[in-house]
Amino acid sequence: MQPAPRVAFGVIADIQFADAEDGHDFGGTRRRYYRHSLRLLRDAVREWAAERPPVGFVLQLGDSIDGLNARRGEAEAEAALRRVLEALAVLPVPVHHAWGNHELYNFSRVQLARSGLRSRPAGGSAGPPDPLCHAYHCSPAAGLRLVVLDAYDLSPLGREPGSALREEALRLLRDKNHNEDLNNPAGLNEPHFVAFNGGFSQAQLDWFSDVLKFSDENQEKVIVMGHLPIHPYASNGVCLAWNYEAALAVIHSHRCVVCVLAGHLHDGAYCLDSHGVHHLTLEGVVETPPESNAFGTMYVYEDKLILKGRGRIADRVMHF
Repeated sequence: MQPAPRVAFGVIADIQFADAEDGHDFGGTRRRYYRHSLRLLRDAVREWAAERPPVGFVLQLGDSIDGLNARRGEAEAEAALRRVLEALAVLPVPVHHAWGNHELYNFSRVQLARSGLRSRPAGGSAGPPDPLCHAYHCSPAAGLRLVVLDAYDLSPLGREPGSALREEALRLLRDKNHNEDLNNPAGLNEPHFVAFNGGFSQAQLDWFSDVLKFSDENQEKVIVMGHLPIHPYASNGVCLAWNYEAALAVIHSHRCVVCVLAGHLHDGAYCLDSHGVHHLTLEGVVETPPESNAFGTMYVYEDKLILKGRGRIADRVMHF
């Protein structure tokens, strides 16, 4: 008989809600169901509420609303975010939010830090020195630590003009991407150096290593979440953090990380890396037809994670 899990939690990515008719991706070939995505989120919440054992928390892996809202004005963006947060608030459990590129198309970091997407719990979960870096850690169950990474810490998106990290990001991006459109990966030797991706500052990487050192010493299992994949085999080669190698080097220098969860790539992807770390990139809600869905419930056991997927997301057992 299977023992009870330590904890269960919900996972969902790339809701990208906008109160708008269906549209398409930047290439004009993939359909996006902007308005239906909110209904699919509400369906997910209803199913999580009925789970037994109940879910202890939810991971929202970024891009909760679409950049389309920003083109319609700040009030539209605020209204869209309010509706997403209200749908999630039906659950009486914490929701941990990653910040993705679409959040940063709609809001500055200062605005996000004052919004409901600032999900760092009070006390005992200090992040990097930069107060606008949305990275933190917490322990949602005994022997388990969750680390939320900010994959756009190093990015022009959301940063104030003239800020050091914005200028550093622009220099790096222009050094790697010589296309007129910095969102265009065509012809690049490193096609992930596009403006809709981002990276991790050295300060965040140093902080991340310190957190994992603590978990090593306390024999904890660690689940990492962020918007961008950090392994090329859990990506399509484009949707990938700029300095993913640096993030992987931190993870591989410690023993505690068992799984990295990401969004951004709407088709989803998975790999087990050479150090036994599972990298799972979830399919995006926004490109999920209304008759399907894209979310899951993860069960944490002593020696494995079991994902019960819905719709486009497959069931999966990840041993460690």
